[in-house]
Amino acid sequence: MTNSKMNLKVDEFLSKAKKWQVEYETLRNIVLDCDLTEEFKWMHPCYTFEKKNIVLIHGFKEYCALLFHKGALLKDTHGILIQQTENVQGARQIRFTNVQEIVATETILKAYIQEAIEIEKAGLELNFKREFIVPEELQNKFDEIPALKNAFEALTPGRQRAYILHFSQPKQSKTRESRVEKCMQKILDGKGLKD
Repeated sequence: MTNSKMNLKVDEFLSKAKKWQVEYETLRNIVLDCDLTEEFKWMHPCYTFEKKNIVLIHGFKEYCALLFHKGALLKDTHGILIQQTENVQGARQIRFTNVQEIVATETILKAYIQEAIEIEKAGLELNFKREFIVPEELQNKFDEIPALKNAFEALTPGRQRAYILHFSQPKQSKTRESRVEKCMQKILDGKGLKD
């Protein structure tokens, strides 16, 4: 591994990590050994091949993980990929609770990374479900304010999906309606739920 591959923003991220620092550094070394470009995206170390996202290193309270952006396309011959939530369509994680687990699976991790690179080289794409069930409360606002519907349809599918999930979660119509009201201006401004 050469230092020229290392990104200064990732160095800073690692130096400030209060948890999983050794695990992050170990994962970083493994990934960099696979000739990927180190970048810093979404506040995490992200590794790309020809500007296409391959893997991301991130951590949570109970585990740290190596996230494969197109993990659903990997063969997963070792059965170690995890779908983070039922709403995640393409990404998959390999989770770790200590550095020993990472070291023990280094060869497997490199094989998965190489397979992910081959998926990018082949130009394979994920088939995302694009059908969303628009909650009644949102549809009512679309009928009332056509500009809101136009603005919503101009959003990326991922942003639309995030709003639909957010609006659909509450059991009570009153709460769903309140959520739609609170987000209307963001939608009109062309922003996503988390923007």
